[in-house]
Amino acid sequence: MASDIEIPSPETMDKKQVAIVGAGISGLLACKYCLSKGFNPIVFELESDIGGVWAKTFKSTRLQAPKPLYQFSDFPWPPSVTDDFPTHQQMLDYFRSYATHFDLIPHIKLHSRVKGISYDGPSSEPWSLWNSTGEPFPPNGKWNVTVENTEAATTQVYTVDFVILCLGRFKDVPNIPEFPAGKGPDAFRGQAIHSMEYAAMDNEKAAEFVKGKRVVVVGFGKTGLDISRECSSINGPEHPCTIVYRRDHWKLPDWAPWGIPLTYLYFNRFSQLLVHKPGEGLLLNLIATLLSPLSWGISKLVESYIKKKLPIDKLDMVPQQSFSKDTRACLITYMPNPHDFFDDVENGSIKLKKTPSFTFYNNGISIEDDKTRIEADIVIFATGFKGAEKLKNIFESSTFQKFISDSPRVPLYRECIHPHIPQLAIIGFSEGLSNLYLSEMRSKWVAALLEGAFKLPSVDEMQKDIARWDEYMKQTSGEYHYRSSVGALEIWYNDQLCRDMGMNPMRKNGGLSNLFEPYGPMDYA
Repeated sequence: MASDIEIPSPETMDKKQVAIVGAGISGLLACKYCLSKGFNPIVFELESDIGGVWAKTFKSTRLQAPKPLYQFSDFPWPPSVTDDFPTHQQMLDYFRSYATHFDLIPHIKLHSRVKGISYDGPSSEPWSLWNSTGEPFPPNGKWNVTVENTEAATTQVYTVDFVILCLGRFKDVPNIPEFPAGKGPDAFRGQAIHSMEYAAMDNEKAAEFVKGKRVVVVGFGKTGLDISRECSSINGPEHPCTIVYRRDHWKLPDWAPWGIPLTYLYFNRFSQLLVHKPGEGLLLNLIATLLSPLSWGISKLVESYIKKKLPIDKLDMVPQQSFSKDTRACLITYMPNPHDFFDDVENGSIKLKKTPSFTFYNNGISIEDDKTRIEADIVIFATGFKGAEKLKNIFESSTFQKFISDSPRVPLYRECIHPHIPQLAIIGFSEGLSNLYLSEMRSKWVAALLEGAFKLPSVDEMQKDIARWDEYMKQTSGEYHYRSSVGALEIWYNDQLCRDMGMNPMRKNGGLSNLFEPYGPMDYA
C-alpha cells in the first residue's frame, strides 16, 4: 500500500488547516462555519456519500423531531417537503442541497478512512490553560491525520493545525451484549447480525433477507421499532417478529399531547425554570425548587395522554421512570402511525417479550427468568453502538485514549473540548432532542473559538464545569447518567454558548415571547 504526506498548496499556506472527521450533519456544519471564518477545512468521510447515519438506514426511517426543530438556521426546508417528519431520502436530499448551496463538496474527501490521529507537540499534563497558552493554535503543535483511500488503496498523512471529530455515536462500532460461554450467537444455527448490517442492505435485499423468516429483534428503541415494523409488514402473523427488550421507555404517538405542542412544555424558557440546572445560582435554584411540582405535573400530563392514546397499560408497557426522566436522557421515541404497530401486536405479527436477560440455543433464544424458548431463524441486535470506544480508538496516543475512556461520561467542556487534548474539538457526540440544532450551535462556537472571538477558562475551571454537568446527569437521569446528553436543557446550554461568543442569549422580541415561546434553530440565525 502506497503512503505519502500531504503538503498544503501555496494558496492555503497562510490559512490554518482544519481536519474534520465525518461528513454527517456535524461535519457539514463544522466545514461550513470554518469556511465562513477563513479557515481551510478538509473533511474525511469513509462512506461514498455525505449524510452520516442517514446515508445507510431503513426503508421506513423518518425524522424523530418535527422538521421546524431539525433544520439549518440559514437554510430552511424547501416548501416541497410538506410532511412534518420527513423520510430518510428527504433528509439526504436536504443535506446534499445544503452542502451544494454553501459549496462544501470541494472540501470533502469521500472513501477516506481515518485510521488514526497523532499529536506532534508538547505534553498536556502540566497545563493550567488549554493548549498551554489558552490559544487554539499554539506555536509548537500539529496533528498528523493518517487517511486510507479505500478506493485507491493508498494512505496519506495530512499535517493540520486543528482537528474536529464529528464521528457520530450511532454507527460503526456495534454494541453486542455479552453472553456466558457456549450460550452466545455461536450456539445459534441461524443468523445473528447487528442492525448496522441490516441497514447496509438495500431495500430489496433487506426484504428478501427477512421474508418467510422468524425474526427476533433485540432492543425496542427507534431502530428496533423500525426493523420490527418492516418485518411484520413483510411476513405478517404467519412468521411473527418478536421484540425482546429489557425495559420500557416512553413512546410518543405525536408531538402534541392533549393538543399542546410539546415544544411549549419542554422547549421554552419557562420550562427551563422548572428544573434544576448545572451551574445555576441561588435564585434559579430556589425558583426550580418552588416550581418542581409543576414540572412533575407536566410530566404526568404527557404520560396520561400517552396512556390514553396507546394501549400500554393493557400490554404492560408503562415505563417505571417518568416521561421527563426519559426526555433528559434522550430516550423518548416518536412512534409514527402507532395504531398500525399495536394492530400488528394484536394480530400476532409482532410479539413483545420483556426480560432482563436471555441466551442463545441452537434453534433460537432462551429467556432466563421464565425458562421459555423463542424459536428463530434470524436475530437482529438493535442494541446501539459503542460511541465512546469509537471515539477513543481514533487516537494513537494511549494517554489521549484514557482521557476519553476513564470517565463513565466522556468529559467535554461545553460538550466540545477535552481540557487536556490539544488543538481538537468534538462535535455531535453529546445528543439532545434535536441533534442538528445542537450541532449547528457547537459548530458556530468552535469556529468562534478558532477565530479568537473568546478564550476558554483555565483547565481547572473547565473541569469544575464538567463535574457540574456530570452531577446534573446523575441526579436527573439516574442509571443513564453516562449518556452524553443535554436533553430538555437545550436553551440553558445554548445560552452558555451565546455568552461565550458575545451573543445575546435572549433571541426573541419581548419578555413574554422570550419566556413562553418555543426556541428553535431559526432563533439563532
